[in-house]
Amino acid sequence: MKIAELSENLDTLPTGPGVYLMRDGAGKVIYVGKAKDLRSRVRGYLRGGDGRPQIVFLMRQAGDIETLVTGNEKEALILENNLIKQYKPRYNIRLKDDKSYLSIKVTAGPWARVLATRSIVKDGSRYFGPYASAVAVRETLDVIEKHFLLRTCTDYNFRSRDRPCLQYQIKRCPAPCVYPVDPEEYAGNLAQAVLFIEGKSDDLLKHLRIRMQARAEALEFEQAARIRDRIRAVEKTLEKQRMVSHWGADQDIFGLYREGGFIEVQVIFVRQGKLTGNQAYSLEDHQFDDEEIVAALLTQFYQGNRFVPDEILVPVELEDQTVHEDYLEERKGRKVTLHRPRRGEKHKLLEMAMNNARQSFSERHDQEREREKMLRELQQKLRLRRYPQRIECYDISMIQGNHAVGSRVSFFDGQPDKQHYRRYRVRTVGPETRGDDFAMMYEVVKRRFQRGLRESDLPDLMVVDGGKGQLQVALTVLADLGVKDVEVVALAKMRVTAGPRLAEVERSEERLFLPRRSNPVVLRRNSNALFLLQRLRDEAHRFAVTYHRTIRRRETLRSGVDGIPGVGPARRRALLRRFGSLKRLRDASLEELLEVPSITRPLARRIRDSFEATDRP
Repeated sequence: MKIAELSENLDTLPTGPGVYLMRDGAGKVIYVGKAKDLRSRVRGYLRGGDGRPQIVFLMRQAGDIETLVTGNEKEALILENNLIKQYKPRYNIRLKDDKSYLSIKVTAGPWARVLATRSIVKDGSRYFGPYASAVAVRETLDVIEKHFLLRTCTDYNFRSRDRPCLQYQIKRCPAPCVYPVDPEEYAGNLAQAVLFIEGKSDDLLKHLRIRMQARAEALEFEQAARIRDRIRAVEKTLEKQRMVSHWGADQDIFGLYREGGFIEVQVIFVRQGKLTGNQAYSLEDHQFDDEEIVAALLTQFYQGNRFVPDEILVPVELEDQTVHEDYLEERKGRKVTLHRPRRGEKHKLLEMAMNNARQSFSERHDQEREREKMLRELQQKLRLRRYPQRIECYDISMIQGNHAVGSRVSFFDGQPDKQHYRRYRVRTVGPETRGDDFAMMYEVVKRRFQRGLRESDLPDLMVVDGGKGQLQVALTVLADLGVKDVEVVALAKMRVTAGPRLAEVERSEERLFLPRRSNPVVLRRNSNALFLLQRLRDEAHRFAVTYHRTIRRRETLRSGVDGIPGVGPARRRALLRRFGSLKRLRDASLEELLEVPSITRPLARRIRDSFEATDRP
């Protein structure tokens, strides 16, 4: 309902709990909030009863307010969280997605494996994390690989093996892929690994010592020694963890620090009384109260498969604390306590989290200042008119003109901005332009900037991989399209000179070609500006080559199964997802082909017969 209409019809609003959505003049949702009395909350907004600066600001932006009634406050909390995820309102506090953090995955099935992943999918696996420190995850997985005797191979290798791999030879895997292994013993090793991941060290060590004693009494000294080594590895890992409480609690402690329009959040994890890790978030400050920020963090933080502890320490009192406790209790399956300690050991933990948030803020902004310094140096060295906040780099990948693709990578404030990465399948390459790198670069850059002009989405600086020729191509595209505000440079790789008469290999410096300048610019080898450009160029090359290999593998598989009756585009894609390459498909058995969805036994036989016919001399 429009603001003017709503002011005249306040009495029609419900007095119960619910969610309200503020929309701007264009109808876009800019803020989502909840209230236990919708009429009272909206009346306070419209009639100036709520004079907080952020509310006054929001009401100036709002064109209308929509309300949704719920059965109770907990339903309002859940609905608010879902709507924030759906609309991504500009003025709500939102945590960044955890996809940039590593999680530990324990796969489903009788011969499960433990691995690191950045994607969480509903495939029956268990997930732990996410973890802010990739080093800590690798150390954990390293201990598990060395001492818990679990397989590390992929499912494809596990199914296709006919002899054990090196992991079996060095006694790190019992090789269930080849040899008969007791499923109960393997499941026991897996359960111990899960206890180790969860930080339940006391339960794990107690169980291991009992097993070691039993093996020793049975005179199985080699197995007992292996369990002893496992105990030592766990104890050595635990030495790195600081004991913070004596009652063995599972706790999360939220620290908050605000300064100059930024919010830093630090979450410290305590498992069984030991400090096991932490995670930091940087948020934009919309001048909301600390209570509202912490409330928003709590509902967003405990999503997906994240572990919910028994107690959560927060830096402020929450008005709707009971609602949050009920929501978290429902997720965990047992009681969860939210507490703001004012004294004692728990207060010291909260102070530690607050100090960590302050330190994290300082470190993060030190890094931002270093990146700004690097970009200023780049602007000065290349004599750029504009500060290069957003830089894009382009590269072409092909083999003898075949499967030509282009890539575009984007850096924002000196950091990869992967949501603006793009891949291009080169369309205009024919017999006359096969292998013509300039024609391909022209097509890729033209397609990108045609769309950029339509969407008003252009970079500050464009970098092309190559020399004067590639630079001229990029300048021609910009001139043809009438783009004037984007600057262009070309980065040429170093040249290596070697010969029988040369005493040693000679390498030239990396060279930068600029418009309207005949000689290249050579930056110092240890220059921060050069390091940024090299990193950008290498990322563009990696992205292009990865896409090129994908296309080549897909085309090879397509050519290998073309002509087989019953194998169309959908089944071809299914075979590619399952086997990945034509060689693996050729080596696949009839049973492995039948595991692919939509592949019937007669069709699997036709595929096998087709490959066997082509393999005959």
